[in-house]
Amino acid sequence: MGINPNLLAPCGLYCGVCGVYYATRDKNEKLMELLVSFYQDRIPNLENISTEDLQCEGCLSDKLSAFCKTCSIRDCTQKKGSAGCHECDDFPCELIENFPLPIGRKVCLRAIPYRRKFGTEKWVADEEARYVCPECDNKIFRGAKGCNRCKIPLDLD
Repeated sequence: MGINPNLLAPCGLYCGVCGVYYATRDKNEKLMELLVSFYQDRIPNLENISTEDLQCEGCLSDKLSAFCKTCSIRDCTQKKGSAGCHECDDFPCELIENFPLPIGRKVCLRAIPYRRKFGTEKWVADEEARYVCPECDNKIFRGAKGCNRCKIPLDLD
């Protein structure tokens, strides 16, 4: 099937395991409402977003969430003409260090060096393999604290 280039976020957060991407792709309004509440409480200037504002088909797609539209990391890589932070000599920079969600910062700091070392194909395959419940094989999104099928607690990030 090949890698969807729209899902290769420059910051190292592979969009293929993003809850917002899952909710958009699956038209899962309940999950989208939960994510809106989560982001409203944690990211400045997103207090008034709606489920429509949050819909996203990947960081490099034409349909971006309110968060991705204003991402300074995405803007930086576009200005530098690079595919992502994995190509930047300034990594880790203040944009990564100041990432608005701690779990996002943690994943960026793990994933970017991994992508540099092993390449995009292995990075994507391993990110997709990482976010699977070890108990029931259910696909999980990045940041999930538990499996929505078998209910076990998780820390996959």
